[in-house]
Amino acid sequence: MSLRFIGIDPNTGQGESPTVWVDESKGELVIQGWKPDTSTEAECASFETPGHAIGIPAHEQVVRVPARMAGILREACDVLERAELG
Repeated sequence: MSLRFIGIDPNTGQGESPTVWVDESKGELVIQGWKPDTSTEAECASFETPGHAIGIPAHEQVVRVPARMAGILREACDVLERAELG
């Protein structure tokens, strides 16, 4: 797997580094973020979506990223869209 670095939280400090990469070969975003607190994770796990089981599957994880990274996430999505069209 070869990841393409897109960006890191512009306010990152020591020990804080929410980051976004793109895996163009798989067409996926790879996001490093903060672990949610237990109440946030429980709230996410409680959502009901038609056709899906309630809860967070063992092979998935909820992460948090700051809103100031929205531009970085948009850029990553643009990279993936261009890769699909190219």
